[in-house]
Formats: sequence, structure tokens, C-alpha cells
Amino acid sequence: MRIFFALWPPPATARALAQWAGEAQALTGGKATEQANIHLTLAFLGNADPARAMRAARRVDASAHRLPLEEARYWRENRIVWAGPKAVPSGLNGLAEKLGIELYREEFLLERRPFAAHVTLIRRARAARLPPLPAALDWPVNEFRLMRSSLSSAGASYEPLAFFPLSASG
Repeated sequence: MRIFFALWPPPATARALAQWAGEAQALTGGKATEQANIHLTLAFLGNADPARAMRAARRVDASAHRLPLEEARYWRENRIVWAGPKAVPSGLNGLAEKLGIELYREEFLLERRPFAAHVTLIRRARAARLPPLPAALDWPVNEFRLMRSSLSSAGASYEPLAFFPLSASG
């Protein structure tokens, strides 16, 4: 079972990002992420035991926070267009670090690179001038999810396996 941990945006934010991606796709080509699949990956585990992943996630003590989506960029190496914050918010960075530590305690081996908070909106894109993101995109982060990923000729589909609430921010 291919699994990963992620954040899912509220419906209005997902809708605004999908609409923006449609406009940007006209300039970049490629394939826009379907609105229902828009997310921010915290940790990709691949083919792994969900029970071990859930044990790790239950031990994560992190606070709710907001995720500002302030910029959109093109990554030439991966040929993706993404949206994200200008700098990783401390609440999100803390969540990613604590989740990584707990996954390590469950003997998951994750990539050893700095966490890059980004939401992939277009794949197989080419460089182009991107339109500005909508102002004031609101993404309150109150939980994270363990998701199952299935690949088919139609693309990826995601199914939530578990939800993990974050504590009220101080």
C-alpha cells in the first residue's frame, strides 16, 4: 500500500488553487492537479505498513497554524508549477520535524533533505510567466492525514486512512 502524510486545504482554497492552475496551465502546458487532489505532502512513505505510520502520527504533538500561500513558482528540475509560502511557517516546520522524528522511531527511512513546503499544481509544465496567485488564500491547518495513493491510467487517486488533529495554537 503506497501511503503518505499530507495536509488538505479547505474546499474554498482548493477551488481557488484549481482555478488558478487552470489559468496558469494555459501558459505552461502540462497537466493541472485535480481540485480534489490538491494537497501538501509532509512525508511520502511509499509501500509501507499503515499501522506503523499511524502509531508514529499519534505521538506527534504539534499546534494548529495557518499556511500562507504567497507565491507560485516553476521548478525546472521536476517540471512542476507549485504554490507555497515565501518561508516555511514555524508551525508547519515543527509539524514536519516532529512527524519525521516519530516516523524514524518507527524505523521509516525518509529522504534526508530539508522540508520544502509546496503544493504541486501543474506537472510536466514548461517555464512561463505565471499569473499572480489570488490574494489572501486562507489555509488553516488543524489536522494532518495519512493517505493511500493509487495510480491508474487516469492518474492518481487518494483515500484518507486516518486523520490526526493538531492542538489549539497558543
